Amino acid sequence: MKKVLTIAGSDCSGGAGIQADLKTFSAHGVFGMSVIVSVVAENTFRVLDIQDVTPEMIGKQIDAVFEDMGADAVKVGMLSQPACMQAVADKIRQYHMPHVVIDPVMYAKNGCPLMDPGSIDKLIQEVIPLAQVLTPNIPEAEKIAGISIHSVEDMKQAARIIHKMGCQTVLVKGGHAQGDALDLLFDGEEFYSFSAPRIDTKNTHGTGCTYSSAIAANLALGLPLQEAVGQAKEYVTTAIRHALPIGKGNGPTHHFYDLYQHGLKKGSATHE
Repeated sequence: MKKVLTIAGSDCSGGAGIQADLKTFSAHGVFGMSVIVSVVAENTFRVLDIQDVTPEMIGKQIDAVFEDMGADAVKVGMLSQPACMQAVADKIRQYHMPHVVIDPVMYAKNGCPLMDPGSIDKLIQEVIPLAQVLTPNIPEAEKIAGISIHSVEDMKQAARIIHKMGCQTVLVKGGHAQGDALDLLFDGEEFYSFSAPRIDTKNTHGTGCTYSSAIAANLALGLPLQEAVGQAKEYVTTAIRHALPIGKGNGPTHHFYDLYQHGLKKGSATHE
């Protein structure tokens, strides 16, 4: 069985962060492991508090995984402080981690900040160059690229700027735009589009975590990048379409809807 590690913050309400990542891995038939960077007290409508794990403990969790089990792909999510970013970046380089998918989480779905605004420079310098795939949404892409995004051409321009920061590919997600949910993948030469009808629901808590984790799982299973992104797009769209009306705010997506309906796809858990 393929193994995928998530390095991110926790979400005690279960819809985002580490919890969403592990659910996504399970739905894809891969074995999920986790390194907790921050403990987040949050629910569907607010973040109550954040307590960061020490950089030393972050490093030791990663050591524990790689001295024993290793990983076929790695998803990196919430990194709230420069010290957390440095600790994770150092370990990615130390272990030459494969298929690193980085979701530069900056805000919760309810708008609460999850990254210190002063950490952007460290993110750009240390973390972004390590990504095989970087998956910013529009607000995150605006912060990283330093431009405003109002159109598909703006998304492309942001992707070009971010790609020059050193990541192999960048997926600018259009979930915050109008019209169909259009995502653009840029590899430095070509753009590839992934589109789905926009679903009228407020229950989208954890979609970014889920999407990036699905990409990592698909890469671990041996799918080529474009196919990995395309299948992840289909997966997260299904999860949103059947999202759960739980809580007072933005409810969670349904990570296991397709699994409950149809079981695991043939061969998905047996790729070597």
